[in-house]
Amino acid sequence: MKRKVILVTDGDLCAKKAVEIATANIGGRCISRSAGNPTLLSGEEIVEYIKQAKNDPVVVMVDDRGNTNKGSGEEAMEYILKCDDIEVLGVIAVASNTNGVTGIKVDYSIDRNGKVTKNAVDKHGIEKKDKIVKGDTVDVLNKVKVPLIIGIGDIGKMDGYDDTDIGAPIITKAMEMILENRKNIE
Repeated sequence: MKRKVILVTDGDLCAKKAVEIATANIGGRCISRSAGNPTLLSGEEIVEYIKQAKNDPVVVMVDDRGNTNKGSGEEAMEYILKCDDIEVLGVIAVASNTNGVTGIKVDYSIDRNGKVTKNAVDKHGIEKKDKIVKGDTVDVLNKVKVPLIIGIGDIGKMDGYDDTDIGAPIITKAMEMILENRKNIE
């Protein structure tokens, strides 16, 4: 039985708190040890934690800390995406407005007001005119197939719109959309 995983391309302290809250909101299990800026665990180590999680979906954070090349977060994500024991339900691609990256075309984004759009958003959760989310930990997604990629602004921030004090509503909604998409596929 493959473990069901949601990947989040951010892992700083603020993102960690918001992801933990959002994961609790959806009844999942957060691998808090996967947080880090940059990601400190290898893909192999994260997969072992995923296998030990009590229930699905398991939420994992990966972060390159601004590295425009393939950093530790993208390396870990690539390993997880290729692992036979893992079913990645979707990826939440976090915009960091990083220059010098290709970025990733999103299926949908959620702006800072909670509106779903087919366009990308920037770091502040403001809708852009194109579909490309620019982040430091997303380029590897251009080389693999993922069922759903949702773009959002900087997790736990977005000028207060995703604050943990109000329940991290934007990251929560992104996770809910991935789970809803999974139900529609089944």
